[in-house]
Amino acid sequence: MSLAEDSTTLDHDELCALIESLVREKKWQDLRAAVRRVPVPEIADVFPDLDKHDQVLAFHALPRSIAADVFSYMELEQQNELLANLTDEDTRQLLANLRPDDRTQLLEELPGQVTQRLLNLLSPEDLKEARLLLGYPEESVGRLMTPDYVAVRPTWTAGEAIEHIRKKGRDSEIVSVLYITDKSWKLLDSLSLRRLILAKPEQLVSELITQSFVSISAFADREEAVRLLARYDLIALPVVDSDGILVGIVTVDDVLDVAEEEATEDFQKIGAVSPLKTSYREATVFALFQKRIGWLVILVVVNLLSSGVIAAFEETLTAIIALAFFIPLLIGSGGNAGAQAATLMVRAIATDDVDLTDWLRVVGKEVGVGMLLGAAMGLTSISLGLLRGGVMIGVVVGLSMAAIILVANLIGTILPFILTRLNIDPAVASSPLITTIADATGLLIYFSIATLFWQAGWITV
Repeated sequence: MSLAEDSTTLDHDELCALIESLVREKKWQDLRAAVRRVPVPEIADVFPDLDKHDQVLAFHALPRSIAADVFSYMELEQQNELLANLTDEDTRQLLANLRPDDRTQLLEELPGQVTQRLLNLLSPEDLKEARLLLGYPEESVGRLMTPDYVAVRPTWTAGEAIEHIRKKGRDSEIVSVLYITDKSWKLLDSLSLRRLILAKPEQLVSELITQSFVSISAFADREEAVRLLARYDLIALPVVDSDGILVGIVTVDDVLDVAEEEATEDFQKIGAVSPLKTSYREATVFALFQKRIGWLVILVVVNLLSSGVIAAFEETLTAIIALAFFIPLLIGSGGNAGAQAATLMVRAIATDDVDLTDWLRVVGKEVGVGMLLGAAMGLTSISLGLLRGGVMIGVVVGLSMAAIILVANLIGTILPFILTRLNIDPAVASSPLITTIADATGLLIYFSIATLFWQAGWITV
């Protein structure tokens, strides 16, 4: 394939074939020219499909200006494999070119021995920076932030501030937002580049201060950074220590990655899967087994409750065998209703749509919803009961359905609040867990109502 053709039009397989061809023919200049026209994420996507030898050669051939960016888009396992095949000098240059936040993420996720090797390859300045960022708690904003930002003094004129940006802006993560600090680096305000440019050159920066900025603690959870950036529609968030000293910034591209990771983690928990530490593509069969078997065993134990309920009402079930026909219908409907409510509550809590103090209001609302759902499902179930077991069986099934739906809906609503109160991620109130609890509760309700009707003589054997 001729390089005269624009490589941006190539699909994944074509780009992979092109890189492999150029590597084997040792056409390094052509390779550099080709990848310059391809978006960095697409280049990173190609590397897992290259053999190890071609990966190293292709990475060596990448222009330094994009090599670090390509590396930052790779999956952790892929990064680890590539590092194992690079020389110390190659690794040193790669780490030096990585952004501080990307470097921190790499160092905290790699095995300890590998991390120590990489730390030994850093320059004294980068090593000091890396140890500073790694000193913050895991999943804190401090691990996510970058110390590369532009700060100006309130005593400067707008012209002096702009000249400072020209000198320091190349090393900053962003220049569209500036931060005003005093001599001790205490954050005073944030300032848009647009507002600074539109100011008169002789106007003091202090005259532009409004003190309406939003900041976040370096020790705060990174999910709080996601929430603040979304709520205030910011592209960057200043990070401060306990004394209000500006120590870094968190940019929107970083928190988008966090938001995706947190959403993925919640989806996995909702499916009763322990969160994966890597992508599904990179996960081994044994790793997937480990992440899934624990919850399955726990749910088997919880399901013993359902077996116990059936055993406790064995006499009723033996006497009225028609009751068995409706067990799947009732417990399935209860589990579905509980899962619906739990999904709504978990998401509402995660997005701060509801707070722990709102639990009574939410429960009151869901009682109303549960009663309406129960009435609708109960009326539908009565007709099914009439067809398979007669009038009174139909009444038992209808009443049971209404009660089961109401109770399951309340379980799905209340459990996420309880878990949040206990500082447990409410996402563990997963569909399988809610369904299993609702199953046992539903069987208890069903057989209790059936036994009451039977002992009262309203149902004849």
